[in-house]
Amino acid sequence: MTDATIQLTPTEPTFEPALGMRSLRVLARLLDYPTEALQDACGELIEVIDAECRLGAALKTALMDWCQRIQEGELLELQAEYVALFDKGRATSLLLFEHVHGESRDRGQAMVDLMAEYSAAGFELDARELPDHLPVFLEYLSHCDEAEIGRWLGEIRHILALLTARLEERDADHALVPLALLAMIGAEGDVEMHRSKVKEEVPDNTPEALDAVWEEEVVRFTATSDEDCALQSAEGRRLAERKNAVHSDPVRIMPSVGGASPSSTVADR
Repeated sequence: MTDATIQLTPTEPTFEPALGMRSLRVLARLLDYPTEALQDACGELIEVIDAECRLGAALKTALMDWCQRIQEGELLELQAEYVALFDKGRATSLLLFEHVHGESRDRGQAMVDLMAEYSAAGFELDARELPDHLPVFLEYLSHCDEAEIGRWLGEIRHILALLTARLEERDADHALVPLALLAMIGAEGDVEMHRSKVKEEVPDNTPEALDAVWEEEVVRFTATSDEDCALQSAEGRRLAERKNAVHSDPVRIMPSVGGASPSSTVADR
């Protein structure tokens, strides 16, 4: 596969992702900016997806067909599509906390907390991306146990569902990634509640919308603005205290179909 986005610190022993969770690394790679290296790796990606027994046959087939299109596609066209999809507007942003905090100060604190999670697990960030970049996050999850993966995916399931609906609305193959993550915890149905709302959203990737981003916003010094900050801080605390929360109905990774254990001969590089 392509180079890892997160590397283990030298003081920690290296270890391979849990058997079957290599599929999370595949999903991370499919959200990367298209390169020749990604195209060359598509055969390996297909092998891992085919061995992932936690996903249904239809979803696996769709993912493998997408890999085939990446492998056979014109690289410049793939890159142009990627830029149009993820670098223009925020609706389909791959930065998780942007969907929760926007540009508020709590987003910075949430990223600090996430970096602490990475460090506590023996990882250090070795990329130009921010820690809440979804491919980076999936790279980290690929080394976690299933209970931890389930807890994290449960925390961001609302973001994944909204992202899936928005990517589907743009007819993007990339919608298969958040959909697959939801499928791993049996939450594919979450997408339905967002589809009608997404259809009514005003596109934020038009020239007019992009120009508006550069306009200076009015700073408010009112009781309402204080209330907004309080709400943002409350949301930030909720994410920061995730590990201390008591879940009465914990989210779990879906069991392998037929109880079979997935296998793969792909060597991570």
